[in-house]
Amino acid sequence: MSAQDAPPAAPTRPDSPSLRQVIAGVAILAGLIWQILLFTGAAVTPLPVGYLLWFSVVLLWRDIPTRSRRQAGVLIALGAGMLLAARLGYAAEVAWPWILDGNTYVVAMLVGVSFISLIGSQSPSRSGTHLTGWRGVLSTWFSVHLLGSILNLSTVFMVGDRLRGLNPTPTPPATAPLSPPQILALNRGLSSAAFWSPFFASMGVVMSLAPQMNFLWILAFGVPLGALSGLLTYLELQRRFDLAATPGFAMSPANLLMPVAMASLVMLFHYGLTPGLSIVSIITFLLPAAALASNLPQGLRWTRRRLVEHTRRRLPSMRGEISLFLAAGLFTQGLSTLIAAVTGGEWVLFAHFGAPQAVASYAIIVASAIAGLHPIIGVSTLASMLDLEGSRYTLLAFVALASWGVGTAVGPLSGINLSLQGRYGVSGYRTMRLNAPYAAVMSLAVVVGIVLLDRLLA
Repeated sequence: MSAQDAPPAAPTRPDSPSLRQVIAGVAILAGLIWQILLFTGAAVTPLPVGYLLWFSVVLLWRDIPTRSRRQAGVLIALGAGMLLAARLGYAAEVAWPWILDGNTYVVAMLVGVSFISLIGSQSPSRSGTHLTGWRGVLSTWFSVHLLGSILNLSTVFMVGDRLRGLNPTPTPPATAPLSPPQILALNRGLSSAAFWSPFFASMGVVMSLAPQMNFLWILAFGVPLGALSGLLTYLELQRRFDLAATPGFAMSPANLLMPVAMASLVMLFHYGLTPGLSIVSIITFLLPAAALASNLPQGLRWTRRRLVEHTRRRLPSMRGEISLFLAAGLFTQGLSTLIAAVTGGEWVLFAHFGAPQAVASYAIIVASAIAGLHPIIGVSTLASMLDLEGSRYTLLAFVALASWGVGTAVGPLSGINLSLQGRYGVSGYRTMRLNAPYAAVMSLAVVVGIVLLDRLLA
């Protein structure tokens, strides 16, 4: 629909959300608005943000996928249990009204990023060029990497569904609709954006756990890691598979405009207009504002209708990630409080966080991801057991982002691999096996990066 066309009436969908889901969506939106209000310097307490978001989790609990619900439930039980143990067993001071505040900063950013779907049509343009062979695989990786750096997981489905339409009908019908090279290009294209993208949940978590990190250093090391992911995908897949007839997807210039514009706006605000705000804060308010501004030319009625639809449907659908991040925040608070109570606040995992300690931490987090734990658990646990200062925050941030980027690619139960399995019927464990050589080479590069960054920061 062009800007000059009258907006069509919103269709009535048969799968209308329940009243419970609508109330949860409103609570999530209210939490976002309250968080944005805090950025203005208004004299209001941040407490309602956590309460509103947790209220939405309670309402949506039964709708959360079983695996995510189980994992979040365990984290909640452990976090609350450790807080109780610290209070009852060691008489630790626990700020009970604030125990629901963990990771609300990150969740608000994720909710803000979701509004990017309201900026025009987010589907890759059909005017894009369709390629085959190694060019097709590489262009698929690049398309998912660049678009996914802002649109996150939704890009995998957009491009994956387009590839499914290009592929011949699978025979027999039970065969996966996408070939292994296509699946690996989608998997690696998205997961490698975690190395550097400020719009990724990984960056939001890292910025909250390592607030004094130097973002320019992260870009300097993260962008080359992302490029290495694409290079490895190109070299490895053309060696392991016959790509002659494998369709790929390349973006059109129209698809390239939006991510470049969004990234430029974030940098403009961070280094020019609002230098006092972190990148996470800027993304939290800038993306919803840009989405609403892009719809206003269609009229207030159209804008309100799209906002209502987003609140009723899209926000409740984020229940899995919201519950996991909030639960991880409670777990981190419980663990750090208990450790401080038991040790008198003097124990830390490493007396000095240098290259050897960083490499060991990276290996453990990736190993836990292969075992089925989300990287946020390993990253949050590590941060809660460290007492850092100065440049060590930047080293921790790099370790966290690198382990997230590699761990989600190879982990059979990561969000992207579960999504690929649910959408295209590809086993997460098979993807893990196919990604093993990739993870090994990327890990070697990460180790080199850790050693080099440690020396440069010293």
